[in-house]
Amino acid sequence: MSEWLVLSIAMASACAVVLTIAVLNNRRIADDDDPSETPDVIEYMTMMIGVVYAIVLGLAIAGVWEGRSAAQESVRLEAQALHEVQARSSVYPAEVRDRIRADVDAYVTHVVDTEWQTMSERGTLTERGTELLDRVRADVTDYEPRTDHEGQAYQPLVDQVAAADDARTSRAQNAGETMPGVVWFGLIIGALVTVGLIFTLQIRRTFRELLLAGLFSALIAFLLFLIWNFDAPFGRGVSATAEPFLDLFPEATR
Repeated sequence: MSEWLVLSIAMASACAVVLTIAVLNNRRIADDDDPSETPDVIEYMTMMIGVVYAIVLGLAIAGVWEGRSAAQESVRLEAQALHEVQARSSVYPAEVRDRIRADVDAYVTHVVDTEWQTMSERGTLTERGTELLDRVRADVTDYEPRTDHEGQAYQPLVDQVAAADDARTSRAQNAGETMPGVVWFGLIIGALVTVGLIFTLQIRRTFRELLLAGLFSALIAFLLFLIWNFDAPFGRGVSATAEPFLDLFPEATR
């Protein structure tokens, strides 16, 4: 099912539930009831709870967006480090250089074609990807420089492989969902409380009041969907992409 269809259903359902309760609740109110009799303290509490929940929603959205940005940055750093390994290996003999570049291409191809889907579906990396990166590391560290020029390039190459490994570890940490279950519990309960409190204000069956109640509930549903969509940096709609690999390794990712 499309994520946008899920969003549409969630927003429509939230509106339908709120409007149905508002209409049914209005039928129970006597004709001589005066809406202006709502105690001021209830209006104040409703406003304060809404403000607090808005702050919580804002922090949650900022948190998941920051996680998504960190995931994308780890991909960029990993791709850039591997690109540097390929470029700096040009000072090595042809057979060593070609082996390093072939193993880097094999790793990048596996990441883009196989590992990315595994991250999306399971939130984990693959053992094959780890093996291919270890092969690149062995290609670099096992070679003994024969000239001063090769010796000067050796340590930077080792450092770039370490940087790629560090970025891969960061990508693994960001592969799954980032929001704890207890936070989701608080967000959902807070949404129910916040939407439920609007019924303490004695909503009438006027078009304006019903419209505002429906739009408010739809907004809450949209914000919760937005948090859920950003929660898995590699697995849902607005997710981190493999563009850095595709840009720096066009031959390996065809």
